[in-house]
Amino acid sequence: MPPSVPSLPRRVARILRTSLFAQVACALVLGIVVGKLWPDLAADLQPLGDGFTRLIKTIISPLVFCVVVVGIAKAGDLKAFGRIGLKALIWFEVASTLALLIGLLAANVVQPGSGMNVDPATLDTSAVDEKTGGGSLPSTTEFVLNALPTSFIGAFAENSLLQVLVLACLVGAALLYLGHTKVPQVLPALEQAQEIIFAIVGFVMRLAPIAVFGAMAVLIGQYGLGVIETYAKLIVLCYAAAAFFIVLLAVALRMVTGLSLWKFLRYIREEMLLALGTASTESVMPRVMQKLRKAGARDDAVGLVLPTGYSFNLDGASLYLSIGTLFIAQAVGVDLSLGQQITVLLVLMLTSKGMAGIPGSAFLALSATAASLGAIPAGAVALLLGVDRIMDSMRVVTNLLGNCVAVFAVSRWEGALDAVRAKKVLDGEIAFVPDAPEGALPAPSAKEPASEAR
Repeated sequence: MPPSVPSLPRRVARILRTSLFAQVACALVLGIVVGKLWPDLAADLQPLGDGFTRLIKTIISPLVFCVVVVGIAKAGDLKAFGRIGLKALIWFEVASTLALLIGLLAANVVQPGSGMNVDPATLDTSAVDEKTGGGSLPSTTEFVLNALPTSFIGAFAENSLLQVLVLACLVGAALLYLGHTKVPQVLPALEQAQEIIFAIVGFVMRLAPIAVFGAMAVLIGQYGLGVIETYAKLIVLCYAAAAFFIVLLAVALRMVTGLSLWKFLRYIREEMLLALGTASTESVMPRVMQKLRKAGARDDAVGLVLPTGYSFNLDGASLYLSIGTLFIAQAVGVDLSLGQQITVLLVLMLTSKGMAGIPGSAFLALSATAASLGAIPAGAVALLLGVDRIMDSMRVVTNLLGNCVAVFAVSRWEGALDAVRAKKVLDGEIAFVPDAPEGALPAPSAKEPASEAR
């Protein structure tokens, strides 16, 4: 007698119960509906997304510290770790500069702000001050100094990733210098702490659908869908430029590692949807680190390249800033010369490196760029207030993919990538099991598809 086939409602219920991707997708749709129909209610849902982000941020610093220290200690070669860092910085600079150039070229061709004829005097710049909190981007010297910790505990308390990375490098170097015989208990303790943190990540991720629902409801309730019509040309241009850049990332990944970016997207689809819903790459950083490690990238490469990329490799933000600067200039009737556009490129190459973690950083970078040119009224930056939140999805996807590709590419160059394992994981031959110990990932059975194996 053939086995009975579950009814459609039961199959749907099973998918919703077992698939984080399906849960987050449903939460995304529900958030849009609630934000559209009950915008006043949606405004009260802000704590749902903020609370989830706070929980994730709590574990980012200790996780990065453990992964980097364990990675250095296991690799047993501090010089190799230095090479990974240098190669990562070179990749970051090339990638972010390419993103800036693509943005400038796209804005020159499409002219998204032409014909708007906006009078800067009519714009309310107080909203920009509120968005940025009266802050400013750090100078190059300040940025370097801020990356050096003044307190071991303070680096963790302030959640400063660069400071935590510096401390992790020092501790890892000390472990290599002392050797396992003098401090035999430290490395096993850090490995156990790392497993505990990843278990916590698994607990917190169960709240992801609630966070996405709240964040999306607030977005739609606050800005509505009408803003998309007003800024349609700019929005389409930014997303098209981002899509083109992602295609270039896919080509680069294939050439350097032989891996498929589209298969990798399927592999991290849950994290990508969560990042889109919460408009934050930080919300998925611990889980992405875990998935990259399971996909064959060595601990030290993942621990150094991915967190550093959050400060140095903001490809999506670079695209947005270059297009946004020219959009503002075109909207107020300012025709920037080639020399001025080169100045824009140089200024954004610097300002985009100090954006991470600063409230309203995009507006601070745009204001700094406008001030350096002297031709664009500073108040014109307010033109992007209404559309900035809509651009978060583009920035999040491009930033996250750019940093993940950097991890694979740098790992491959340094011989820190198990390419055979990576292909098997991305092909679904090895299932991702969040809480399984390293090396204990079973292949999915013939009856259970790899995408649903848990």
